[in-house]
Amino acid sequence: PKYAKCLWAIPNGGKRHKGTAIKLKQEGVMAGVPDLFLMIPKAGWHGMFIEMKTKVGKLQVTQKEFLGMATMLGYQGVVCFGFEDAKQQIREYLDN
Repeated sequence: PKYAKCLWAIPNGGKRHKGTAIKLKQEGVMAGVPDLFLMIPKAGWHGMFIEMKTKVGKLQVTQKEFLGMATMLGYQGVVCFGFEDAKQQIREYLDN
């Protein structure tokens, strides 16, 4: 697809060995950064950050803070509850 290489995962979460976690933090891994980034400007936004959650998932404080900061800086930030929700929100973003 046209935009396939413009959407990527940000592997911030997950369980890791303590040494690996320390190294990643030194490299710039930061709590609260959303799971996906869409690098396409649309409708006045610079791009779109996407936080993925399960149907019952809740945002952490660091995630709320990041999404708020991203919005202030001109990025759309959304929380998606599952694949279908993410697919719909991405399509709506691209159609604007």
